[in-house]
Order: sequence, then structure tokens, then C-alpha cells
Amino acid sequence: MAPRRNRRFRFAAALLLSSTSTQADPAQVDTIRDVFARLRTCWRPPPASSANPDIDITVIVSFNRAGDILGHPRITYESAQATDNDRLIYRIAVMEALQRCTPMPFTEGMAGAVAGRPFTVQFRNRKVPPQPIEKRAWLIPKIL
Repeated sequence: MAPRRNRRFRFAAALLLSSTSTQADPAQVDTIRDVFARLRTCWRPPPASSANPDIDITVIVSFNRAGDILGHPRITYESAQATDNDRLIYRIAVMEALQRCTPMPFTEGMAGAVAGRPFTVQFRNRKVPPQPIEKRAWLIPKIL
């Protein structure tokens, strides 16, 4: 009877360990949405005193299974109104953001899914102006 209980115990322990290892730790990255959310938390735009605050920059970056940057990130877009100084400052800010976020703490399943795949990440510092209230004269009833 003792060997049977021992097998049951081993089975229960293995089941418990496998179920806890498949659940994602809240700090771990388990979805593509989590990747972008984590990158957003690492973004620190340069101060307005040193660069134009209305600059957008886009970078393509890939990660390996361990969450480290694979190869070299590539800048694919910078706002047209950016000066050379703005471009330099924003490129440095993007690289610092990527350094703050790596290694990306992928779950086991996510690590296998994203390894080597490129991510296009937009870093926007622009504040969206409020939309003007449209006046629709033709919808306002007139009382004659």
C-alpha cells in the first residue's frame, strides 16, 4: 500500500508544480499587449528644454528567448520637423528605454512565440490637441 500512496503523492506534487509554473507571474510578459505596455512604462521622453517635445520616433526591435535585444534596433521613422539635435536626443532616449526594459521577462510560451520576431514600436511624445466641437447648423431646429 505504501508504494501506491507514494505514487499518488508524486503525481499530486508533479501536477501542483506544473500548474504553478504555467501561470504567469504578474511581472512577466505573457502577451504582445504586455510587451508594448512594458515598453511604454520604460519610455522617458527627453525634457522639453533640451529637445522639441512634439517628436515621434519609431524603432524596430527583436528579442531572443531570454528577453534580450537581438541584433541592433533600427530607427525607421522620425518626425519631419525634428532637427539633427532632436533626432540625436530622441534616439538616445529610445535606446535608454530599451535598455531599461531588457531583459524582457517573457513567460516560457511567450519566449518561444516572439523569439526573433520584429516589433515595430512607436514612441510618441506629442500631446493630442482637443478636437474642436463641430457645429451642425443643419441639425439645430429653428423656431420661426
